[in-house]
This record gives sequence, structure tokens and C-alpha cells, in this order.
Amino acid sequence: MTVLTVTPILARRLALTKQRLAGPRPAPGTAGLLEVARDLGCVQLDPISAVDRSHRLVWRARVGSFEAAHLDQVVWQERRMFEYWAHCASLVLTEDFPLHHLMMRQYPGRRGDWAPNTRAWIKQNDKLRRYLLREIRRNGPLPSRLLEEDGLDPNEWVSTGWTSGRNVSRMLDFLQMQGRIMVAGRAGGQKLWDLTERVLPAWTPRDRLSEREITRRAAERSLRALGVATRQHISRHFLRGRYTDLPRALADLEKAGRVQRLRVQDGTAAAWPGEWYIHIDDLPRLDDLSDSDWEAAARTTLLSPFDNLICDRPRTIQMFDFKFNIEIYVPKSKRQYGYYVLPILHGDRLIGRIDPLMNRATRRLRVNAVFVEPGAPSDPANGAATGRAVAAAIGDLAGFLGATAIDYDARRLPPAWKKELLA
Repeated sequence: MTVLTVTPILARRLALTKQRLAGPRPAPGTAGLLEVARDLGCVQLDPISAVDRSHRLVWRARVGSFEAAHLDQVVWQERRMFEYWAHCASLVLTEDFPLHHLMMRQYPGRRGDWAPNTRAWIKQNDKLRRYLLREIRRNGPLPSRLLEEDGLDPNEWVSTGWTSGRNVSRMLDFLQMQGRIMVAGRAGGQKLWDLTERVLPAWTPRDRLSEREITRRAAERSLRALGVATRQHISRHFLRGRYTDLPRALADLEKAGRVQRLRVQDGTAAAWPGEWYIHIDDLPRLDDLSDSDWEAAARTTLLSPFDNLICDRPRTIQMFDFKFNIEIYVPKSKRQYGYYVLPILHGDRLIGRIDPLMNRATRRLRVNAVFVEPGAPSDPANGAATGRAVAAAIGDLAGFLGATAIDYDARRLPPAWKKELLA
């Protein structure tokens, strides 16, 4: 049987197209934001706002500038999304509730060394659990600071990380994972907790799916978001770590004619290792990724360090030859690039990264450094054009953030782009 072969360039371009980082931008309203969410499956949340909250940067890279009120409408008014665990803490689609409900039913499950300790702690602190549910039922939505634990004498939560002793916060997190409570809104950045039945809309699908069906649907969803992928890529995307018997699910999808295997290879060079898959519905898209078509589809933009495109580090290296590590928790003296670094996407390549910081008080965007990847356009002809594209992308980010000025550290700009960045 003839196996479909695609080049690494086509593989990258399809991935970018499916990630909505190439081609026409969706309209920057509620419909466009929801359209992107459906293609991605989830959008990771992170509290750090050195530039902006990560989930806002993810949407901005795809739809351009959008109104914060439109995202609030999608999440908090229409309840089209809710906060839960996907490949990390994320906003997920309410219409996908059946895919997440299994984890809610089973949490903390039996996998991992932490699960028995978590089950035991929840049981030991049943009085705290019942107290929180009772207070939220009577008075919710409530922030955690109004949920006191005085007099409950809880068994202190112990961890090797930041959560030691935070009993109320830990129990709230566990109740969220079990689907008993959800984040109903935010006030001043604080989560407001309420009962799940009061948060989810009446139209929420309640199908009780089997593990096999959830794995099949989630695998198909993950592959559609990735464009082309190996089993390992699929397992690390969307419902990371929750694909029960993924080989069987992929075999089922292949037998049903939903996915097809392919080879990623450039000419006579060695094929990329692993068994690669593509969704049948995406095969026609390969015809639209030639150089002439791509010129109109490609864009230059800046990515959140938690962007869906780069959340799987080994895949990012394989697909883009781009090694990216978040240095937020690295001591300043040991950072290679910076605290909150944004990769630069240019066409079908990741060509560099910037180290920015937004000062909201002065409304100025500080760009501490711009770095160029080896092989990025730097010759006089192409370097100037690329520098202008990068400068425009930084300007677009500044506009989205409401910055009135961009301050560059001229000492830390690449010579090939310096003139265009400072223009």
C-alpha cells in the first residue's frame, strides 16, 4: 500500500494552519474567539501578567486585537467555556463537558504516587470539605479568602512545592477537579467559587461516555488541532495523560476511515521517526500549502510562552528546530533569554524571541532584548524585510496592550533588524 508522504515544510504549514496561526484571521468578536477555541480544544491559563495573561495572548496571536468584554461574554456570560484541567489548567469548551466528566468522576484516580495521598487527605479532611460545600451552597459565588477554616483543625496539606499548609485552597482545587464546584467569575483577579450546577448552563451536554469513546473523540480532536502528529504528540496534547489505550483508539479511527498514516520526509533524507497520522478531513488542505499560496496565508506574530503550538517541547524541536524553555523560575543571573519571553513566528518558522515587560502605570512596553535564531533571515535584502515584519508584530502587541510607546534596549537588538526596530 502506498503511504502518503509530506515534506517537513508542509507538515509545519498544516500545523500552523490548524492552530489558526496562518490563513484568514477569524473576526475578533465572540464568534471568532469561540471558533479559535473549538479549533484548539483548550487555552492554557497562567496567572503571570508581565506582558498580559497568557490566554489573552493566545487568542490575540490568532484573531488580532479583541475586546476584553467579548472574551468575558464567551466565558462568564454565555458560559461557552469553563476552567478545568486539559494539558494544564485551562479554559475548555462547555460543549466538551462529556470529555472532561470522566476525570471528574474518577479524581484523584489511582495513577501516580500522589493519588493515594490525595485520597487519604480528602478523607481525613471531610469536615473541611463539607464546610466549604455548605458555605458555597449558601453564599456562593465566594472567593477563597471568605472561606475561613478557623476551628476546623484540618490535617495540614503538605507538599514539596508552594501549596504546603494552604488547606482551603487545596480542598477547593480538589473539589473543582471532582466537578463539585467551578470558577463562576473573577473579582480583582480572585476566583469566585460556586456549585457546578449553578455555573454550567442548562444546555451543557451530559452524555456519560466510556473511557474508550472519550479517548477516541479526544484523540481525533487532538490530531485535528495538531495537523500531523505521532501517537506521542497526541498523548501530550489536549487531554494530556488521559488517553486510555491510545493505540487502540487510533486503530479504531484508522479502521473507520477517520485518520490516515503518512510519512514526513524531504526528498532522499531520512524520514522523521515514528508513525505519523493526519485526519482525513485535513487531506485537502495540503493542496493549499504551496509556496505561492503560503505567501498570502503566512503571518508574523508573537506567541505566549504557554501557546498551544509550543506546549509540547519535543514536538516543537522536531517540527521547528526551536528549543524553548520557560525561564520564569530560573534565577535572573542564570537566564539565557529573559523572564517572560515570547517566540517570534514568521511564516512557517520560529525565527527568534523577545523579552518584553509591560508597565501599565506608564503605558509603555519595554523590550529588554530581541534574539535571532540561527538561520533566520539576516542578509541585507531579507533581513530588513523581516525586521520590519517583527517591528510591526511588536507594534501590534503594544497596541493590544494599550501601550502608548515602545522602549527598546538598543544594546540588545540584533544588527540585522536593529534599524527597522528603532525606526
